[in-house]
Amino acid sequence: MKKIREIARLFEESTLSQRQISNALSISRPVVASTIKKIQDSSLTFNQISTMPDSELEAYFAGSKQPTSKSSDLIALFPDYTKELKRPGVTLKLLWEEHRAQNPECLMYTQFCYHYQQWRKDDKLSLHINHKAGDKMFVDYTGKTMKITDRKTGETKTVEVFVAILPASQLTYAETSMNQTQASFVSSNERALRYMGGVPAAIVPDNLKAGVLKPSIYEPELNPLYADFAEYYQTAILPARARKPKDKAHVENAVRIIYQRVFAPLRNQVFHSLEELNQAILERLEEHNNIRKLTKMTVTRRELFDEVEKGELKPLPVHLYPIKYTQSNTLVQFNYHVELKEDRHYYSVPYRLRRERVKVFYDERTVSIFHDNIRIVMHKRDRSNNKYTTLRDHMPQKHRFDDNWNPDKLKWWAGNIGDETQRAIIHILESKPHPEQAYKSCLGILNQATKHDHDILNLACRIALNRERINYGFISEQIQKLEKQYAKEAERKQLSLLPETHENIRGEQYYQ
Repeated sequence: MKKIREIARLFEESTLSQRQISNALSISRPVVASTIKKIQDSSLTFNQISTMPDSELEAYFAGSKQPTSKSSDLIALFPDYTKELKRPGVTLKLLWEEHRAQNPECLMYTQFCYHYQQWRKDDKLSLHINHKAGDKMFVDYTGKTMKITDRKTGETKTVEVFVAILPASQLTYAETSMNQTQASFVSSNERALRYMGGVPAAIVPDNLKAGVLKPSIYEPELNPLYADFAEYYQTAILPARARKPKDKAHVENAVRIIYQRVFAPLRNQVFHSLEELNQAILERLEEHNNIRKLTKMTVTRRELFDEVEKGELKPLPVHLYPIKYTQSNTLVQFNYHVELKEDRHYYSVPYRLRRERVKVFYDERTVSIFHDNIRIVMHKRDRSNNKYTTLRDHMPQKHRFDDNWNPDKLKWWAGNIGDETQRAIIHILESKPHPEQAYKSCLGILNQATKHDHDILNLACRIALNRERINYGFISEQIQKLEKQYAKEAERKQLSLLPETHENIRGEQYYQ
């Protein structure tokens, strides 16, 4: 291409003959003559040729052979073949065999693949045919942010940009969010799935912390919330391999195109809320997906999606994924229950995990408990204060959490304190479906006997029985009130022992 440009320059800017140009450039004269003729026929100037890409210049001057009728007929089929390759199980070999069955004198398989590769203008054909319809959705945050402006104060805030793409049809989704937290990331994934109208077999995120706690080529450690989201939507999470840019080439290409077609047209507009910005992005997305046709194709992304991919996606759940809240580093108590602090309700875990630390995820309907990054149980949420939710499978044999403690021993201990205390302990033990659920309350009440007089504890239990408020909190409160009352009474009695007058009492007159 360099010599073609030199021929054009010398022909236009010098007075050299064709033979002199041939000698100067060490090119045969017929080649120089044919090149100059093509320049004259094309009406191109040297300035145009000098700035023209090599590929375009080659199209003018390379003198490539005209395609044969066989290859011409084949090339006309390639747009339809590209759609077929998106379908599960369809390969170039299968398409060639079907073509050969109808055209026995067609090109051989290697030539068939060569012409298809040339038509796609991509030496790495596998990138185009490996992504089957309904197989994967790629997701990522872009490197650039957008801004929203407070209508009253004029303060600007940066917002994150999320992009998702189905590589088989190239249907693309984009939105903005205030941050890249777990909840924001999961919500963006969900809105992308709802926009697509179905669930692919797998979601491929980059190794961001909101989705992947520990990147690894072999066993990446997923964020529990993201893993739970994938389970809810019956899909898999396949994080892109670290330092493997080809794994996320599709989403990065989608980001580049979205910059050009969505963000650039919005660059001079001012948005006052996230909702307003996302609505503008959605309008640009509709043009990108529904109006602009794919390169080398006669269909839009939406049309290709409807034709080859929509039917391959799994149906969406009826309800949205309930975003879960987290309670980390929670201690499993000695009675193998975990307290959800927001409700002050207790949920069981396998008794072998007592004294271990667990993580709790909960939403409006369920409470999930994770240990060592594995979900060990999911309970239906109960908002009753100071109550227990216990699964029988979590209990040790004979419903005993420790050989040193059992209902009989607790009753015996209470009996040694007093009848009222024993009645209160029996009532608490019998009020629970399983005795172990009451052990904590019982031990809290009985341990009061080590700090306070037995008479006070018995009296506090009697008050609790009379008022039908038999629990540790109320009994402890009554003990404190009784202690204060007894202290005041004792002080009053001490003062009553002093005489009003005595020879050793000087009286107020002494200080006049």
